Amino acid sequence: MDVQEGTQQSQQLVLAHNVFLLKHPDVPDIEKVSLKDEVLNSVKSNDMTPYYETLVADKVVELDQSVLDSMRAKNVDEIKKLDEKIADAEENLGESEVREAHLAKSLYYIQIGEKEKALEQLKVTESKTVAVGQKMDLVFCTLQIGFFYMDFDLISKSIDKAKNLFEEGGDWERKNRLKVYEGLYCMSTRNFKKAANLFLDSISTFTTYELFPYDTFIFYTVLTSIISLDRVSLKQKVVDAPEILTVIGKIPYLSEFLNSLYDCQYKSFFLAFAGLTEQIKLDRYLHPHFRFYMREVRTVVYSQFLESYKSVTIEAMAKAFGVTVEFIDLELSRFIAAGKLHCKIDKVAGVLETNRPDAKNALYQATIKQGDFLLNRIQKLSRVIDL
Repeated sequence: MDVQEGTQQSQQLVLAHNVFLLKHPDVPDIEKVSLKDEVLNSVKSNDMTPYYETLVADKVVELDQSVLDSMRAKNVDEIKKLDEKIADAEENLGESEVREAHLAKSLYYIQIGEKEKALEQLKVTESKTVAVGQKMDLVFCTLQIGFFYMDFDLISKSIDKAKNLFEEGGDWERKNRLKVYEGLYCMSTRNFKKAANLFLDSISTFTTYELFPYDTFIFYTVLTSIISLDRVSLKQKVVDAPEILTVIGKIPYLSEFLNSLYDCQYKSFFLAFAGLTEQIKLDRYLHPHFRFYMREVRTVVYSQFLESYKSVTIEAMAKAFGVTVEFIDLELSRFIAAGKLHCKIDKVAGVLETNRPDAKNALYQATIKQGDFLLNRIQKLSRVIDL
């Protein structure tokens, strides 16, 4: 994980994704053979002794004692050299050289997967750092460690720390990068609405290639926007966005998924939806929320369809979606029971009747309720202070 951003995804995050796929039950065994080779090559080339031990303990790879001993010896030798450089810098060189020596040790600990020591060394490096921009780069290193280990507590604290640093100063380029990091954190913790807004803010200024390629960024932006934005906003910010239009065709099913929803082509939408499920299921950040996301997307599309009708036959809806009457009946009954859809099923007549809530009336009732609550508080307060 280099502090300088480039156009390459971080090797550690590529490794973490490959390990995730290696553990995933839906990945075919034949693919796991090549994945295991990639994981072992990456671990060996970076001398990742602590991470190798973790993989062995998790039974992801088999223990090879000679490989482990060789990597451990290289780690000891390299850390000794780095300590000598730090000692030399402290005795003979200036403050910036001392900082660079400590930073090199921090990056080495990150490279070999020694999480706790890397975090400690980053704190030491920060204590030697004066410039806000350089401090921000250290926070980005910490955030990458957090995403590598999926340590959301560390990520949350680091994002808060970065925001505090920006109050002292900081350039726009780093602020825009932080938005992508925070957006990925929000998406990984199921806050899709905030993630969508942060991703959309970063579309034209994206430089965070160490996290993922631009295609993947657009994939996440479209997926989070579909379940977060209203129809008008979706058209303005996503469907017609030139940055998205240049890339969306490269991602299988994504263009059909977005445009068929906006164009109300529900049969095409379901076909594209089925094609995308595999990509979502095999994504390291989206996988834990797979079932939730599937439900939310169906809620959006069913609500959009029913918005146009006071009542509609179940058969007509099933035909529009290219599914059976039984499937739609079962689906809608679940969503209605969960309070996700505002309609009722007349099973005898085979009709769906919408009963959309009156927004004005709901606001009136809420105002009355809040007013009563305020009067009660004032009465209690008046008794206490004996007006």
